[in-house]
Amino acid sequence: MQTLMDANGMARLGCGDCAGCSECCRGMGDSIVLDPYDIYMLQTATGQNFSQLMQDKISLHVEEGLILPSLKMQEDTDACGFLDGAGRCRIHLYRPGLCRLFPLGRNYDENGLRYFLLEDACKVGNRAKIKVRKWLDIAELPAYERFLTEWHDLRQDTKGRIMEQKSDAYTQKTNVIFLKTFYQTPYDAGQDFYGQFESRRQEFLHG
Repeated sequence: MQTLMDANGMARLGCGDCAGCSECCRGMGDSIVLDPYDIYMLQTATGQNFSQLMQDKISLHVEEGLILPSLKMQEDTDACGFLDGAGRCRIHLYRPGLCRLFPLGRNYDENGLRYFLLEDACKVGNRAKIKVRKWLDIAELPAYERFLTEWHDLRQDTKGRIMEQKSDAYTQKTNVIFLKTFYQTPYDAGQDFYGQFESRRQEFLHG
């Protein structure tokens, strides 16, 4: 049974700065799904907009009828496009949430967002115990966790409506609006991300 913990919990996460290891950055397929905050951070790190990132760093995949972006593994190496020749992340400070989270998972239920350790996910042995909050290293963590919960609920609700409608026209229209609202329209790096997201969420829900 998984042990659930909040951001103040302790887990065996310390891996010696991943020295000599980049296994979790390779062969991930389309599993590193990107949320709007990830796109905001990638935009900040690279100076590229969504369309430019789509050229070789991210790709689109379908999840229960909903089209979502994910990190793209490179065809020649099957590695993340942000990995350098030494196996180190070139955007470490701005890395996506799922990369930052690993080897933790997220659980959403009536008690809110909590975390659990993916016991055999990381190949490094003898990992040190670290507080989840420190491992995530996210500024304004409560605001980030509220965003994650709202995003999770919105994504699940949108998938549910797509599956319920069973209409190609509805699915296409919903995905066009969803992608434009949360991904394709650039975020203003000079403004608070969470305020921008909430404005877009309200627009999507009531527009």
